[in-house]
Amino acid sequence: MNDVAIAGTAMTRFGKFPAATIRTLAEEAVRGALADARMSAADVGMVFFSNAVAGVITGQEMIRGQVALRHTGLLGKPIVNVENACASASTAFHLAVGAVASGSVDVALAVGSEKLTHPDKTRSFAAIGTAVDLFQIDELKRWTRGESAGSPLPMEAEDDDSKRSFFMDVYAANTRAYMKASGATVEDFAEVAVKSHAHAALNPHAQYRSPVTVEQVLASRTVAHPLTLLMCSPIGDGAAAVVVCSADRARRNGLDPVRVRASVLVSGTDHAPDEPGSVERASALAYERAGIGPEDLDVLEVHDAAAPAELMTYEELGLCPAGSGPALLRSGATCLGGRHVVNPSGGLLAKGHPIGATGCAQLVELADQLRGRCGGRQVAGARTALAENGGGFLATDTAAMAVTVLSV
Repeated sequence: MNDVAIAGTAMTRFGKFPAATIRTLAEEAVRGALADARMSAADVGMVFFSNAVAGVITGQEMIRGQVALRHTGLLGKPIVNVENACASASTAFHLAVGAVASGSVDVALAVGSEKLTHPDKTRSFAAIGTAVDLFQIDELKRWTRGESAGSPLPMEAEDDDSKRSFFMDVYAANTRAYMKASGATVEDFAEVAVKSHAHAALNPHAQYRSPVTVEQVLASRTVAHPLTLLMCSPIGDGAAAVVVCSADRARRNGLDPVRVRASVLVSGTDHAPDEPGSVERASALAYERAGIGPEDLDVLEVHDAAAPAELMTYEELGLCPAGSGPALLRSGATCLGGRHVVNPSGGLLAKGHPIGATGCAQLVELADQLRGRCGGRQVAGARTALAENGGGFLATDTAAMAVTVLSV
């Protein structure tokens, strides 16, 4: 198996861009990543294109990658369309890594592009809400309300789904359970949002670059108790691309490659409460393959679609014992200047969350951190990094989970 490296990265700014399309966004990210890798489209052996919701938002299905990349010089290459909910782009990267590691190609490109905004916001919410088991949607709705499987759904059960992403109901239910188990408070979740916005203020690609206070987070409108608006990731557009190649090829191009130590993808399970979920299973495999432990991580990008998820992920990744996520946050260990800096990009909460681009954007941030290119948000001496990117829900588990370990 070949040693695999990241040779080039780029991303657009994340935000709400009415004039943008998945094509214009993808073109910008691809141009930047290829230039960063000192390569051209002719060097690319295979492309993995990630998009999650174009079918619902614009109606474009089946050949999204070929359409988005039509004017990039990549047509004629094998283009694989990848859709795996919020883990779509990290799945595309996982496939690109596999193609290079196996020797099928020497250079592969993973690119994620998403146009999530729409003049009718309910269409965006509806698109996000499809990443659950629709055959068992009534069962999931009962669970989010803390109701038994046999209880009827109230008549108004559908009303709120058109006003917000149903995923926030799922996150809220998980959050309430976590509060009981850990003693976490809404103030703890507000502190996560404060940290994310402080980091994003230093990131020119972030959707929101204004610091916020705990008081502002708590005063923002309630989305799904106990989550307020500033505890939830926003709707936005954007693209990110990563050039993957053999380590030898990167060195021949005069680059200092970022080494891919582990790339793990698992699916969620209907596991019992005392059994490990997808984050624990994926991270355990990643640590084993990379030959490291959580204590070795300098910088992380984790899937904080809602603020409490960051605290839960601290524990699931083994950064701290169960129930200790709030204490780890309060210690300052996960802030810039701390031992394990989490989401220096601003995370999904503040950098933004254009679903099909998020996984690659996490890797852009981490590769830049390891190459010392992050300016005011640079993690000093960063040498080992981890990305955790999940998508969709099955019962109480994430449907698709990718964990990647990088190092220099």
